[in-house]
Amino acid sequence: MDKLARKYIMLGVDAILTVTAAFAAVLLRFEGFPEQARAVFLPFVLPHVLMRLVSFNVLGMYNSVWQYASIGELVTTIKAVTGGTIVSGFALLVVLRLPIPRSVIALEWLLAIFLVGGSRLAWRIIRDGRMAFRRGRKGRPVLIIGAGDGGVLVARELRNHYRDEVNIVGFIDDDPAKQRLQIFGCPILGSRDAIPRIVKEYRVEEVVIAMPSVERSVLREIVAICQETPAKIKILPGMFDLIDGNVTVNEIREVQVEDLLSREPVKLDIDGIAGYIADKVVLVTGAGGSIGSELCRQIVGYNPRQLLVLDICENNVYDIDLELRRRTSVPVVPLVKDIRDRAAVLEVFKTYRPHVVFHAAAHKHVPLMELNPEEAIKNNTMGTYFVAQAASLCGTDTFVLVSTDKAVNPTSIMGASKRIAEMIIQHLDRASKTKFVAVRFGNVLGSRGSVVPLFKKQIAAGGPVTVTDERMIRYFMTIPEAVQLIIQAGALAKGGEIFVLDMGEPVKIMDLAKTLIRLSGFEPGVDIPIKITGMRPGEKLFEELLTAEEGTTATANERIFVAKPTDLNTSLIEETLRGFVQGNLPQGEKEVEAFIQRFLPEFKVVRPGSAPAAVDAGVSQAAAAVETGSEDGHK
Repeated sequence: MDKLARKYIMLGVDAILTVTAAFAAVLLRFEGFPEQARAVFLPFVLPHVLMRLVSFNVLGMYNSVWQYASIGELVTTIKAVTGGTIVSGFALLVVLRLPIPRSVIALEWLLAIFLVGGSRLAWRIIRDGRMAFRRGRKGRPVLIIGAGDGGVLVARELRNHYRDEVNIVGFIDDDPAKQRLQIFGCPILGSRDAIPRIVKEYRVEEVVIAMPSVERSVLREIVAICQETPAKIKILPGMFDLIDGNVTVNEIREVQVEDLLSREPVKLDIDGIAGYIADKVVLVTGAGGSIGSELCRQIVGYNPRQLLVLDICENNVYDIDLELRRRTSVPVVPLVKDIRDRAAVLEVFKTYRPHVVFHAAAHKHVPLMELNPEEAIKNNTMGTYFVAQAASLCGTDTFVLVSTDKAVNPTSIMGASKRIAEMIIQHLDRASKTKFVAVRFGNVLGSRGSVVPLFKKQIAAGGPVTVTDERMIRYFMTIPEAVQLIIQAGALAKGGEIFVLDMGEPVKIMDLAKTLIRLSGFEPGVDIPIKITGMRPGEKLFEELLTAEEGTTATANERIFVAKPTDLNTSLIEETLRGFVQGNLPQGEKEVEAFIQRFLPEFKVVRPGSAPAAVDAGVSQAAAAVETGSEDGHK
C-alpha cells in the first residue's frame, strides 16, 4: 500500500469515527434520538467532520507510523481533536447558529479522543503482541533484507528446512508500497534505515541479504548499515539460480569482499564468442593459474572441439584437468610444458594446431621479479615470443596475450617485461595471418598472491594487517569478470590491438583492509591492528591503464576499449627476437636494466630505499575522487 492510499484510508476511518462520536454524544445527551436532534444532525455533523479532518491533517496525524504509537502520538491526537472541535464549535454555534446544546459538542470531544486515540493505540497493541509472540518462538531471530523474489525464496527455504531453528522476525525493503505487508505471516518492518533499530528490538542474531540483482553501490550501503549492528551478516548471491528456482539455503554464505567490489554483470556477445571458439581447438597457457584456470572453466562452456591446458607446474595441470573432466565432456589435453622451451612449444603447436590461444603464463609478483629480473625477461618476454612465433608458424587464427596495467609507464621489472611482450606481439601481427592482440587490466580479487588472500591470512592469524602505503589505490575486478572480458576481446580482435578493460572506480587499499576486518567480525585498529610497512621496489601509488601517447577508442562492448597504436622500433625488436632464438638473454640487474631501456628509455630500476621516479604520476589524477591504500601482487 503506498503512502497516498494509506492516507485516504485513514481519512475515511477518522470520518467514520467522528460521525460515530457525534451520534453517541447525541444519544447520551438526549437519551435517544428525538425529532429535534434528527433535524439538525446532518447540518451539524458534515462541517464538524470536515473541520476535524482538516485539523488532523494540519497537525500531521497522517504522517505518523501508528504501529509505533506512544504517549507523544496520543498528545498529538488530543491536540488535533481539540483544535478541530474549537473551530467546528465556533462555526456551528456562532456562524451557522444551529440549535445544538454545548454539552453535545463537549461529549463528542471526549468520545472522539477515546475512539481516534484508541484506534491509533490499537496498532501499537497489535504490533507489540505480534512482537512478543515472535520473541517467544524458538530459534535464532533472523532478519531478511529484500522482500522480492530472493527474499521470498530464502524465507520459504528457511521455513521448510529450519522451522525450529530459525525465527524469521520479518523483512526489510525500501519499496514504500511493500511497507506493512506480510510474507508468510512475517511483516515487512521498514526500509534499510530501520535495520539498526529492528536488530535491537527483535534481538536479531543474523541478517540475510537476499537481493541478488541489486547494484553493488546499494549493497555496500546495506552492508555498512548492518556492520553497525551485532548481527552476523550473510548473503544470497547469484541471479541465475533465482531465475531457475534452484536456490537453497546452502547458497546463503558470509558476505565476501568480492560481493562489495564487483560490478554489474558483464554483457557478452555470446554469438560472437561462440563464433571463434565453438568447434575450435583452444590452447590456454598458464592454465593452472588464477586467470588461466578460470579461462578454462569458461571456455568449455562455448563447446570447443578440444581444450589444451598447458602449465609448467604438474600439480596445477593435474588439478585443472581433474576439475574440467568432472564438469564437461569437452576433450581436455593436459600438457606439462615450459613456454621458455622453444622446441617443446613448437611441437605442441605442430601436433594439435590450436585455432585460438590465450597466453596467460607469466611471472607476476612485482617484488620477486625485482630480485630475479632475468627470470621476468626470460618468461614474460622471451616465453611470450616463443608461444606467439609458434602460433604464427602453425596458422593459429587468434592469439590473446593476457597483459597488465603494470605495463603502462612501468616502474617494475615485471611491468616492463610485459610491456615489451606487448610490443613483440604487435610487431608479429604486422607480418602474420594470425590476429595478435593483448588485453590489459588491473588487479583481480582473490588471485594467488594478491592482497585479499594475504589480508585474510593476516586476519586469521590475529593481525597485523600490513598495508604498504596509506595513499595507494588500485583498480579491481573479479576473476570471472576479467576472464569474460578477455574472451570477449578475442571476439573483437582484428589484429594488433591492445584492449583495455574498464576497471571501474579505484579502491582505497586501506579501506579494503578495514572492510575485510569488519567482514571477519572484528574492529579495525581495535581487534586487528593495521601496520604501514612502506612501499617496496617497483610499486606505484597509482596504476595506469594507458600511456600518455595512447588514449582509447570504443568497441562494441561498453567495458572494453582499444588503446591507440604507438610507434614500434622494428629493427630493435627483430634483433631482440633473433637473440632470443640464439639464447642471448640479459643476466643480472644491470644487464636487464640496459635491455629494458633500449625499449623504454625512461625506465629505471628502483632499488631499495629509493622511490620510483613516476611514483606519484597518477595520484594527482585520482586525488579528487579518492584517497589511497596498498596492493600486493597482480593476477
